[in-house]
Amino acid sequence: MAQINKPSEYFNTKLYTGTGAENAITGVGFQPDLTWIKRRELNGHRLFDSVRGATKYIETDSTDAEVTDAQELKSFDSDGFTLGTALKVNASGGTYASWNWLADNTSGSSNTDGSITSTVSANTTSGFSVVKWTGTGSGQSNVTIGHGLNATPKVIIFKQLDTGGWIVYHEVLGSNNFLTLNATDASTSATGICNPNSTNIVLPTSYLGTNSTAGMIAYCFAEKKSFSKFGSYTGNGSTDGVFCYTGMKPAWVLVKKTSATDNWILLDNKRDTAPNPHKLALFPNTADAESGDYLTDFLSNGFKIRSATGSLNTSSASYIYMAFAEEPLVGTNNIPATAR
Repeated sequence: MAQINKPSEYFNTKLYTGTGAENAITGVGFQPDLTWIKRRELNGHRLFDSVRGATKYIETDSTDAEVTDAQELKSFDSDGFTLGTALKVNASGGTYASWNWLADNTSGSSNTDGSITSTVSANTTSGFSVVKWTGTGSGQSNVTIGHGLNATPKVIIFKQLDTGGWIVYHEVLGSNNFLTLNATDASTSATGICNPNSTNIVLPTSYLGTNSTAGMIAYCFAEKKSFSKFGSYTGNGSTDGVFCYTGMKPAWVLVKKTSATDNWILLDNKRDTAPNPHKLALFPNTADAESGDYLTDFLSNGFKIRSATGSLNTSSASYIYMAFAEEPLVGTNNIPATAR
């Protein structure tokens, strides 16, 4: 498997301050196909993608339908994105975090690999695709949806574009269990919720909106060496917490307890400017402001929990995680990554 030597060409966290006027955010390093924005003090989590179109957003902490607003994210640009005057993404003096992923810099192309034609923007190098489709309205089962990755996704995040909650498939949980991004719920059983392969998202039942004509969006992630890692761990309840080997220095980590209810925890390498541990978490299932007791070291080869807080490290509890890289453990230039 080829190694990605510069992860920031495919994923990057960009912090910015709102102006209240049209605001071109640069420094992302590429034209994003998925931009996730959160005001750090308040307000919800807004997701924009190139397949649905820049002015359309959905919120991870809400079951609300997709909204179109020309004053939110107005365009995806060559080095970032341009914002309008909407307060939740660009209030004057507001401080914001944005997390950005690269697919193929397009609004997507038709994919006929599955039984329902999808629109897909995919990057097979980084293992990320944005997939949109419309159900037939008949609620059929055994539906297949092409995802364009030429590799089996380990994580898929789904949202029905009319009113409805978020569904998260994670390989660790298997095809018969899912998590809910907009809620604190533990892993929930649902026979045959999703069973992806290297070509298609396979939906054995009608659970995931195949009966909806409003449309579905899915963000698909295949694991790539030195760029992404999707795994699990068991908590030990100690401030000398669990170490998760990722084979890379993390830039972004998302954690969810699966064995009991608790918040999703999102950490990144930009909002904490001091050396380890990172501690400023945001919570995709709530509009809450960031807070700082989620102590986690980002190391050259993984991350280590330094907190006994339940949402990260309850003794004997089960957790899943997603992680994206700042640097590979060792690049092809043989220069090793270092911890902070």
